[in-house]
Order: sequence, then structure tokens, then C-alpha cells
Amino acid sequence: MGAYQTGVYPNLFAEIGKSEQEIGRKIEEIVQTFFYGDEQERIYREADPDMGYLVDTGNNDVRTEGMSYGMMLCVQLGMREEFDRIWKWARTYMWMSEGENEGYFAWSCRLDGAKNAYGPAPDGEEFFAMALFFASKRWGDGEGLYDYAGQAREILRACLHKGENGRPGLPMWNRENHQILFIPEVSFTDPSYHLPHFYELFAQWAYEEDRPFWKKAAGASRAYLAKACHSVTGLSPEYGEFDGAPVTVTEPWGVHSWFYSDAYRTAANIGLDCAWFGRSGEQCGAPLRMMRFFGTDLEAVRCVREIDGTPLEKPVLHPLGLLAATAQGALSVEKRDVQNSDSDWNLALRWVRWLWEQPLRRGERRYYDNCLYLFALLALSGRYRMYL
Repeated sequence: MGAYQTGVYPNLFAEIGKSEQEIGRKIEEIVQTFFYGDEQERIYREADPDMGYLVDTGNNDVRTEGMSYGMMLCVQLGMREEFDRIWKWARTYMWMSEGENEGYFAWSCRLDGAKNAYGPAPDGEEFFAMALFFASKRWGDGEGLYDYAGQAREILRACLHKGENGRPGLPMWNRENHQILFIPEVSFTDPSYHLPHFYELFAQWAYEEDRPFWKKAAGASRAYLAKACHSVTGLSPEYGEFDGAPVTVTEPWGVHSWFYSDAYRTAANIGLDCAWFGRSGEQCGAPLRMMRFFGTDLEAVRCVREIDGTPLEKPVLHPLGLLAATAQGALSVEKRDVQNSDSDWNLALRWVRWLWEQPLRRGERRYYDNCLYLFALLALSGRYRMYL
């Protein structure tokens, strides 16, 4: 059983001998740096009069991915002022009130709020909705923009019902197979977008008529991830066909059948699902297969790979993100054979130790790595929680 049933969140840092005081200090230092550090460290920026945003430092823009991540981090950390600032910026500048994508959020904006694109990225919408529901449970609902639960339900309604009853646009989920789409215009998915642990809660809190869909989506995503993660290496592609195979399309986005940046999150998501709802289903074995494949040499995570493990002559853009997400996947590993130094449990704890020893990334490419790093710190310390 997971924390949803027991109320107990696993603390893997305690398993490697770290005290609650050490863990608390480390997280506090990382949070301070992430939100308020120097120009080579921080991601968050405040904007007058009462808004804020997270910068994708590698692309010098603001993305729904980062904004929704920022909101989830803030609700987990109890940072309501920053949460409301980020949400107001997103709703002011990113939300689209007309056209084909009315009700969605533009996936990329300039730092001044001008839209770089008028299309959405579904991982932003699902994180926005989940963060808003948790804010509702943790802090209560206000009015208008700060009716957190009401805003979340409207986001999910748009995700499912665009194109119905004369409403323009396309939905973000395939209504037949219950799988999330990479973007609404395509007929393939992204394994790292699949968040069954979110859908379990959407099935309780979305508009009543949509709740059966979300319950089915949770099961469909777990079944999909079992197919999308390679049977030997556990690696998943960046983009996938609905049957779990890597995508074959290369235009206009290039090659995305590799285990590359987006795909790192898949192991982290599986780990969090196991922590929240228990280790059930074939997908739960994928992170451990990844750890076995990479072994005990961190150099193994330095190059891009095919999902069968074949190395490519291309360095990873986000080595800390890959390490953090894989370490978070340790939440899927059952504690047993603790006296056997070669056991799966001890292999998982080796990845947890590696993460503990890593500093935040500095410089231009720090945004994605440090978001995954902070999520992993929260998850592995038992502090990435459901507010019910």
C-alpha cells in the first residue's frame, strides 16, 4: 500500500543515515538558492506588482512546464505568496481567452509576458491542475483567480472537452484510449507526461461527469508505461506511440525515439506513483531496471542512448536531472535483502546517496536539472505529499 492508504511517506534519505535535521537544512538551503539565490543560481523572479515567474535559463523564456512546477514546489513547501504570484503571472500572460486554444495556456512566453507561441503543452495543464487542487486543500479557496479548486476543474474540463458542442479546438487527452497527447494536434504521446498518481486524485476532485474518465486514465497510463519502458534497460523514449513503441515521426521536431531529456522524468513519476498509491503493475519495475542497466558508474549517464541502451555520440544536456529522476525512481524499489550489499535495495540507495552528494547545477542550463533535483529531494525525504 502507498501513502494514500497509510498516510506514511517513505524517507529514503533516512535510510542512508541522514537525520531529520540534516535533511531539513539541506532542503532549506536548496530552496533559498532556487528561489532567492544569486544570478547564477536562482530560477524564480518577482514581477511587479504581485506576480512572479520561473525562467527556463537555457532558453531565456517562461514555460508552462516551469510555472506549473514552481506552483507544485510552492504548495509542497508552504510558500503561498510565491504560489499566488506564479499563478497570477501564468493566468495573466499565458492563459488564452480566445481562438482554437481558448482555455489553455501558451507553452512559452517572453520574460515580459508576450507569447512566443499560441499552442499549449499538456504537462503544464496537468501540473497546474494538481497544484491548484493541493492549494485548495492546504490553504482553502478564495474568490475568482484564487478559487483554486474551481480553477483546476475548469482547466481539466478544457483538457477533455475541447471540440465538443461547438467549442473550438482539440482535447489534450485521447478520449478513446485515455492517454495524454504530446500536444493536442498529434496522435502520439510522451511517456513522461503520464501521471497516474495525479489522475487518481482528479478522479475524486474534477467535475463529477469527468471523474470516470480520470479513473480510467490512471489505469491506462500505468498499462502504457509498462509497455513504453524497455523490458531490459527500463528506458523510455521521449515521445511514444500509443502502443508503447518509440515514435517514428521525425518532423518537424527531429528525432525523439531516444532516451533523452523529457524521458528522464518517467522513472521519477513511476517512483512517486509507487510512494503514493503502492507498488502494483509491471511499470513499477522500470526504474530498478534502469539502475541495474546503468550500474555503479555515474559516467554511464553522460551520453544519450537508444532505449535498448545503445550509446549515441551525443552528451546529455541535463546530467543532474537524469541522476535526480533516476534516484527518485528508488521509491519504486521494495526494501528487502538489506544485509546483502549487492541487493536491489542497496543499489537503489546508492543512487539516493549520489543525489544527496550533488550540488545544484549552476549556469545557463540549470533550470530543468534543478527543478528535477528539488522534486527528488522532496520525494525522497517524504515531503512530496498529497493534500487530501
